Amino acid sequence: MALRDRVPPLLRERTFRRYWTGQTISLAGDQISLMAIPLAAVLVLGADAAAMGWLKTAELLPALLFNLPFGAWVDRRTGRRRVMIATDLGRAALVLSLPVAYALDALTLAQLYAVAFGVGALTVLFEVCNATLFVALVPTERYVQANSLVSGSRSTAWLAGPGVGGLLVQFLTAPFALVADALTYLVSAGYLARIGAVEPPPAPVGKGHFTEGLRWVFAEPSMRGLFAASGTVQFFNFMFHTLFVLYATTALGLGAGLLGLVLATGAVGGLLGAAYSGAAVRRLGIGGALVAGYLGFALPLLLVPLAGGPLPLVAGVLFLAEFLSCVGVMVLDVAAGSLQMALIPDAVRARVMGAFRTLNHGFRPLGALVGGLLGTVIGLRPTLWIATVGAVFAVLWLLPSRLPSMRDLPTREGEPTSAG
Repeated sequence: MALRDRVPPLLRERTFRRYWTGQTISLAGDQISLMAIPLAAVLVLGADAAAMGWLKTAELLPALLFNLPFGAWVDRRTGRRRVMIATDLGRAALVLSLPVAYALDALTLAQLYAVAFGVGALTVLFEVCNATLFVALVPTERYVQANSLVSGSRSTAWLAGPGVGGLLVQFLTAPFALVADALTYLVSAGYLARIGAVEPPPAPVGKGHFTEGLRWVFAEPSMRGLFAASGTVQFFNFMFHTLFVLYATTALGLGAGLLGLVLATGAVGGLLGAAYSGAAVRRLGIGGALVAGYLGFALPLLLVPLAGGPLPLVAGVLFLAEFLSCVGVMVLDVAAGSLQMALIPDAVRARVMGAFRTLNHGFRPLGALVGGLLGTVIGLRPTLWIATVGAVFAVLWLLPSRLPSMRDLPTREGEPTSAG
């Protein structure tokens, strides 16, 4: 078999290949930031627990504040690709301000908070535009393959990014490691500038324009089921992850190195799940793959509160749980992402994605708060049982809709017939 024949068909098409390459490089850079910015706060500025909490809040707050208004703004515009290029350039400038300030001995926690908030806001705008560009590049019948490729890039970034970020911090110091992240944004902007795509026309502005996306989510039965299931999983998953590290280290006795290996195993599982998600959709149908993804993500995590006994046995159980769960979550991401792209009309796409992301991000801090409170009141293991069992039942929201029986993606009128 020739090397070209081993390349997925979409990557043989120049336009999508440029889009995917830019996404892949940008995702890798994001993982560097996730390591380098907190390490800059701790190692350079001596941040305490409260300061780290404010830094995390600055990073997460834009998703709650801006998804809805940015979605409404983007749907009124042409040239979403140009907006994405501008957000890449803006993020590069913000990130580069940190090593510059450090070199001038002027770096402060306030600047870290501002950069984290600004990068978060521009990332929200990028992602809202990205949904529209994606459907302009990819025909419906290739949504699953395209989402599989992007999800594979995300898993690779999760797997390699923290290690690369750690090495860069080790050799360059945390602020200067961020130069690599800024470069990834510039490369992403360069690839986006070389993409040609016919984007959907802007939506007319009328009464209720701002809230139309939110109303559409609740009015469309399939999307309503997707939202309810996704929100439930987000809530219980953040309950789980708020306590997982504490539980693994204090109750189960894992050291930092072994815990890192467990999480890396999850990234490998995610890469495998992304690679085989297309096969799962072909075999089970898009609805069957969605149900399998929800169950495949949630059921293995029941092993975590079950874990006990000698350390090698505990570690083996956690390896298995993390690996299988991450396989499931990638099948879920590919199936759910493809369904959303196919279900949402172009005229309200950015507003629906903004509303969907706002509502889902709203469940995250609630889950984390409830997890922390329950962990304090009833203990870590009982709370993890509640979180894992609750996540399993999220799939029930799908059953009243047509989603479980859906074999193929619905098609759209006037869609592209090729990606390049």
